[in-house]
Amino acid sequence: MQIWFAITAVMGITFLIGQVYEYTHLEFGLTTNLFASAFYVLTGFHGLHVTLGVLVILTVLWRSRSKGHYSNEHHFGIEAAELYWHFVDVIWIILFGLLYLL
Repeated sequence: MQIWFAITAVMGITFLIGQVYEYTHLEFGLTTNLFASAFYVLTGFHGLHVTLGVLVILTVLWRSRSKGHYSNEHHFGIEAAELYWHFVDVIWIILFGLLYLL
């Protein structure tokens, strides 16, 4: 479990680095037009949620260092992190389709 959470955290951080790179190289700004404003707001909120997801995943990884912290009966943190991350993934699929493919 720990390796998958670590990989997910690295991928989330990579996504955020890519988002910062994209923001600094776009040919339009926040106030250029309605699409630009919507683009920055939607991708910005998504980036915020990815940041929170990475922090949650890193917290779960940190807590899992203690032997017995998570067990078959007590694993809410793991499940919550997984569900949250899947929610963020599904939202990105929708945003990608709306903002990059249409």
